[in-house]
Amino acid sequence: MKAVLFYEHGEPEVLQYGDFATPEPGPGQVLVRLKAAGLNRLDLWARAGWPGIKLEYPHIPGADGAGEVAALGTGVEGWSPGERVVINSNISCGHCEYCIAGQQNRCKNWELLGETRRGTYAQYVVVPASNLYPIPEGFDDRTAAAAALAYHTAWHSLITRGALRPGESVLVVGSSGGVNSASIQIAKLAGARVYALGSNAEKLALAESLGADFLIDRSKEEDWSKTVYLLSGKQGVDVVVDNVGATFPLSFRTAKRGGRILTVGNTGGPKFEIDNRYIFGKHLSILGSTMGTDRDFSTVMDLVFSGKLNPVMDRSFPLWEAKAAHERLEHGEQLGKITLEIP
Repeated sequence: MKAVLFYEHGEPEVLQYGDFATPEPGPGQVLVRLKAAGLNRLDLWARAGWPGIKLEYPHIPGADGAGEVAALGTGVEGWSPGERVVINSNISCGHCEYCIAGQQNRCKNWELLGETRRGTYAQYVVVPASNLYPIPEGFDDRTAAAAALAYHTAWHSLITRGALRPGESVLVVGSSGGVNSASIQIAKLAGARVYALGSNAEKLALAESLGADFLIDRSKEEDWSKTVYLLSGKQGVDVVVDNVGATFPLSFRTAKRGGRILTVGNTGGPKFEIDNRYIFGKHLSILGSTMGTDRDFSTVMDLVFSGKLNPVMDRSFPLWEAKAAHERLEHGEQLGKITLEIP
């Protein structure tokens, strides 16, 4: 099969397009013939590497993927070759106490496709049968792949962990990435008032098209926490979605008393200083999460398939141009999800 591989960590130049052995499904697994893959920032981090990361080289990046069932491993029931599927990249053991409790993203042996095992930048990938979800007739493979990780992650953070309620207010720090654009839509669907923080007019226009009620341009509002405070009638917001990390000091100031700070990542870097007085003084809760449960995945994908949630699509690149796709994502040029078309 054709695949995008890397043998060492580094800049986008380490990505190579070439031949790799087509994997075979083992017991309980399914071989998926991929038609589309979606890019996520974790692809950049896996490629660049971090202290302690251990991969089997060559590594194939990519968590998001959609295509069709190509072959079944022994013991697999309920699937047939040719069925169209989208992949849940959150891989769990199914046996530990967390999995039994339906908390698969807390699994003791948790893995993430494209990070701890070879991923979807390829013509074929093997995944557990339990990680597949059917794509309805007429729905686009590219859109299904683009939705999977971002909407799964945002739904678990806002709804399952954040317990967002109708009538509450939400600030989304950043408005053009996959998870953040998903967060705006999910918050609106849940009946919340949404404040969107963006770096330029184009990204804020996107946030507005997704339903954001208030727009704040951080290039013009250096102290955007004060701006949100005033826009909210000097109340602050109930929930802050902050996946940057370095912006936590302003997020703490933006939240109202008893507010929740939700985070699923740290695009601004993993380490930063915080003023703990805001946390205990304002009774703030910091809620972190990674991916979501199997139930979250089926729930949010059904909302996507029904048109109640609509992934924002950026450019599509052929698989062999994965390097250019990485460069676009790394430079923050995208508006929505970048995808790869797989021949």
